[in-house]
Amino acid sequence: MRAFASIDELTEAQLRDPSLRWPRVSALDVSLQALEGVGPKLAETAADAGIATVGDLLSRFPHRHRDRQIVPVASLEPKQQASIAVEVLANAGRPFRRRGLSILSVKVGDESGTIRATWFNQPWLAPKLTEGTQMLLTGSADKRGFRVSEYEFSGDASEGLVPVHPGTEQLKAQRLRQWMEQAIRWVGNVLEPLPAELRARRGLAGAADAIRAVHFPESSEEVEAARERLRFEELFLYQAILATRKRSHRAARPAPRLGKPGESVGRWIESLPFEPTRDQLNAFDEIDADLDSGEPMQRLLMGEVGSGKTVVALYSMLRALEAGFQAVLMAPTETLAEQHAVTLGKLLAGEATPFALLTGATSAPRRREALDRLASGELSLIVGTHALIEPTVQFARLGLCVVDEQHRFGVAQRKALDSKGVEGLAPHILHMTATPIPRTLSLTAYGDLDTTALHELPSGRKPVQTRVVEEDERGGAYDFIRGQLREGRQAFVVCPLVEQSEKMQGRAAEVEAERLAARELRDFRVGVIHGQMRSLDKAAAMEAFATGATDVLVATTVIEVGIDVPNATVMVIEGAERYGISQLHQLRGRVGRGEHASCCLLFPEDAGALARQRLKAVEKESDGFKLAEVDLSLRGEGEVLGTRQHGLPRFAVAELPEDAPALEAAREEVLKLLRKYGSLDAPELGPLLEAARRRFGTGAADPIPL
Repeated sequence: MRAFASIDELTEAQLRDPSLRWPRVSALDVSLQALEGVGPKLAETAADAGIATVGDLLSRFPHRHRDRQIVPVASLEPKQQASIAVEVLANAGRPFRRRGLSILSVKVGDESGTIRATWFNQPWLAPKLTEGTQMLLTGSADKRGFRVSEYEFSGDASEGLVPVHPGTEQLKAQRLRQWMEQAIRWVGNVLEPLPAELRARRGLAGAADAIRAVHFPESSEEVEAARERLRFEELFLYQAILATRKRSHRAARPAPRLGKPGESVGRWIESLPFEPTRDQLNAFDEIDADLDSGEPMQRLLMGEVGSGKTVVALYSMLRALEAGFQAVLMAPTETLAEQHAVTLGKLLAGEATPFALLTGATSAPRRREALDRLASGELSLIVGTHALIEPTVQFARLGLCVVDEQHRFGVAQRKALDSKGVEGLAPHILHMTATPIPRTLSLTAYGDLDTTALHELPSGRKPVQTRVVEEDERGGAYDFIRGQLREGRQAFVVCPLVEQSEKMQGRAAEVEAERLAARELRDFRVGVIHGQMRSLDKAAAMEAFATGATDVLVATTVIEVGIDVPNATVMVIEGAERYGISQLHQLRGRVGRGEHASCCLLFPEDAGALARQRLKAVEKESDGFKLAEVDLSLRGEGEVLGTRQHGLPRFAVAELPEDAPALEAAREEVLKLLRKYGSLDAPELGPLLEAARRRFGTGAADPIPL
């Protein structure tokens, strides 16, 4: 037998003791102390930066590459960044101190000339700067010599593309590069998670080759090829985790099969005083398929402000009631729960469908009555806050839950509601949000949910004119507001604070209400509402505004969602730069709900450049989904909706929304594999799922916080 790619015959000894090599993933788990020059203290510093093992180090990809060209010393231009390959011409003297700085200086040179190189605050280098030492220095020349910003000894020096790794204050990029030169010998042990057919079809490099090339490239083309592979891989693995999590959750417990819609639901739709939009009809169809699948529905319903999400939610709840199950709608605040109760009352006006409202403000007798009727099954529909998940709340046959503004609830709260289903069955869950979510974000932070978007507004909704109002225009703006009020319309004034604070600038709701009542709006009735008021006082303030007993409601963002006052035509937002795009859009959606033209006036206080961009975007664009994409481009995927605090991963290479096409492609490849093999842990897919779990966690155990 001949050796591979050779004409030489293998000896008997070689045949008996073959040199086998295969990826040993465990080798990547070795401590950084396996590297020369890394002791316990440095290893601890690196661990604090997220680099505990050699595998962690190899995954610390450079965020850019610098093209370093070496120039002769004689060609140095003053104040120009440059690199020089030099020899130390004399032993360095002792560092000296001046104005708190430690200064180390030594004469260096090449064939073209000499120069004095200077380091600041690096006295430990002195013993290493001995005569004859070869070095590569990067820095800039001035009349005193060459000020060194980076240095490498000849054995480490490299010309051309130099990777710049993301360092920290305690862990400089240069040190990471030096460690990487040692760690790269372990790169052959990385898993190859992408199926060979997929790599060949998409022309992607191998995993180890890509990692080696991104750390030590020979050309810019090699860098781009490596990044393309690594970008696709991390998006692909994350989509694999989401898909596995989704399937695991749905396979854990079956859900009630609710069958097809019956006559009672059909009659309710026909009784509505409006025609459902095409988006709403599409949502009905998607929900019908979920409810008859035998698996628990996990659907996210995203809707423009005023797009009719409550109608879709009520449709799903009536489907459960028609099939003999109970349904619940849970909202994050009492104000929103109360508003839902009012809306449901209107939508069910022609139906014999009783429901109850359960919040912290519900009186003890009414609470006991509602709980008894829920437990017996007599009461089929209930609306409330987190009071619904308390241990004393028991359902006879809970089949469906609607969770509004679901990102305001914690994982434990949603699990508590989920656990109240029929024994052995998981209730269907419809999540709702009034914040349009960009598709790129929905495929990452919300990728384990099916999504339905309501883009269309019901007929009769009028666009809201929006304008940024500068301080010198305030007088004219209030002339306009008074004109609206005299015509019988009403206005919201939103303030960023509840009460005046010495630590924070901003108009406080209570102080502003008093000021407006005494000055600009003294001829009108001014009310106030905020989250720190007692429930009864909030309800009274809202009732007074809804019935027209007050003309102006000064509020905090407690009115952000769920408030429906068709006669309100003006929305004033003080300190508008303090709010995000989605929040401004939601506040704007509180007006324009009636027959009269409406406007939103944004009053900034001290807006910077980025805040100005946000305000101008809201001024120019009325489509919430387009605004969500603008918000994503301005802030990045980690900040929109606060998802950075809610478990969204920091991708090492991919950047959203710029890499949205790669994200879509990765998702489609994962779905193709699922359709072909039925599971991502099929033997034919090798270590795909193991690599995904090593990169992003187990996936099945802990759902992504939403």
